[in-house]
Amino acid sequence: MLSPARLLALPLLLVCTPALAALASPEKTMVAAADKGHEQDIALLERLVAQNSGTRNIEGVKAVRDMVVPELEALGFQTRWVPMDAANRAGHLIATHKGAKGTTRMLLIGHLDTVFESSSPFQTATREGDQLHGPGAADDKGGVVVMLAALRAMKAAGSLKGANIEVVLTGDEESVGSPLDIARADLIAAGKRSDVALDFEGLVVIDGQDFGSVARRSSGSYTITATGKSAHSSGIFSDNVGYGAAYELARIIVAFRQELPEPNLTFNIGLIGSGATAILSEDEAEIHAIGKTNIIPPVAVARGDFRALTLDQIARVKSRMEAIVARHLPQTDATIVFKESYPPMPPTPGNTALLSALNAVNADLGLATMPALDPLKRGAGDISFVAPNVAGLAGMGPSSRGDHTPEERVDLSSFPRQIKRAALLMSRLAPQKPAR
Repeated sequence: MLSPARLLALPLLLVCTPALAALASPEKTMVAAADKGHEQDIALLERLVAQNSGTRNIEGVKAVRDMVVPELEALGFQTRWVPMDAANRAGHLIATHKGAKGTTRMLLIGHLDTVFESSSPFQTATREGDQLHGPGAADDKGGVVVMLAALRAMKAAGSLKGANIEVVLTGDEESVGSPLDIARADLIAAGKRSDVALDFEGLVVIDGQDFGSVARRSSGSYTITATGKSAHSSGIFSDNVGYGAAYELARIIVAFRQELPEPNLTFNIGLIGSGATAILSEDEAEIHAIGKTNIIPPVAVARGDFRALTLDQIARVKSRMEAIVARHLPQTDATIVFKESYPPMPPTPGNTALLSALNAVNADLGLATMPALDPLKRGAGDISFVAPNVAGLAGMGPSSRGDHTPEERVDLSSFPRQIKRAALLMSRLAPQKPAR
């Protein structure tokens, strides 16, 4: 883990870097390269989207890897594949580019998989003017293409040669493999080796305004199991029978709604069932319940998720949930079991300084200043795994709509400005000498 002194030194370094009044000559070359390569970038995107790479389609994820590897190697990166058989996932593509010693070490993050498995009817990439409609067109194949195009623009301008860059493209961002300590070990290790992390998931645009993401919330889930006495319904609420499992579960859910709300926290119940039996499936996506209206149910099960901005908030919310669950109606019992998937990426001075550096780029490109995005406006992501160790910025990919649905469409007109932003930002960071 990086020392607090090192994390605090980076913001000072970035803030003190003077913004250029106009683009330097190599930066103009990058801008020209981004514009010139637009159709080449879209052609690559169409090939990537046409290949299904649902998280559990292991061969499909590897096929996308095989398309990306030549692109990285042509830019001078050394690539390696880290299999994830132990986590029941395809694996991760890691690429490294060695530059000048003692300069900023940048980590670029993206992913090869999508939410659309091989069984999904949504499989085709269709060009619709300035949009591409297809599975993963934005999340995250569009982000991968922006990353590659930015690196290509840097190479055209000569700024890639001295840059220390590590790329980690995970194969299971949409459904993280288990156990987590194996599935994310390589990403976390890369974060500890880095000074800056840039996440190439999608740019958020609201009412025509581009936003920078300096924070992302966690993603965790929980299972509540309530139990009670089974008896004829005529005895409900009596002293010797009590309230039954369904009312106990309802009490807990209502108390969550009334007592838990606070800033940057959301919590949801996505699956619920109760009856004489209520059996949660192995993949925790179904509950098979059997019961009758005149039988007080002895069991009730609910599955939900909650998202928070800091580790302290997660711990506090868990404690409050456990206290609510423990209050029990007469003749009932209940438990709650938590499962973590993504940690939070809290806002930090280092993250804010990176956004300031990006806004200096925006000024020189003639683009509007990007405010920090409300973390409620986006979901969790891989960059959160490295957040404790390195300053980071998310949303470096293209803008889109309909992500995670058959309406997913990426805005192709956003590619040139995102490529230019990334190329210039990385080129300006690359020669700096951060405190170690």
